[in-house]
Amino acid sequence: MPSLPTFFIPHGGGPCFFMDWHPKDVWDEMARYLKSFADDVRDDIKAIIVISAHWEEDIIKVTGNPNPELIYDYHGFPPHTYELKWPAKGNAVLANQISSRLNEGGIACAVDEERGFDHGVFIPLLLAFPEANIPTIQMSLCSTLSPQTHLQIGRLLKPLRDQGVLIIGSG
Repeated sequence: MPSLPTFFIPHGGGPCFFMDWHPKDVWDEMARYLKSFADDVRDDIKAIIVISAHWEEDIIKVTGNPNPELIYDYHGFPPHTYELKWPAKGNAVLANQISSRLNEGGIACAVDEERGFDHGVFIPLLLAFPEANIPTIQMSLCSTLSPQTHLQIGRLLKPLRDQGVLIIGSG
């Protein structure tokens, strides 16, 4: 299996892809991109890690919830946008592997077994992977926003790409 690429994807504004707009096509181009960005590697993906700009912690955290709920962390949108569903499973084994890898590499990390997926995860992935059939982990940013820390995290996660783990930054 080839090493999977990493992606940085936009997720628009709140639930923007699932609303009526004037002009009607304002979000269409971004939605097309999100639906197809992983097409070349789709069959090789065994799990997904999404690092969301909407989750910052003092130490890195990864979701370990086997059935993450959705966090509707947007406000003032139409009622139907708070009923969107993306029932992807978590992956506790991968969450623990990530935590161990980071801790051994000098980056403090813990598994959060309660947290669900914020809109930086479920909104773009609802377009990219609507079947929600790939185990997904969300990872926080370090609240210091240190470039060196985040580059080290990338180096420590890189070997997972050879195991079919797609790494996505969402913002």
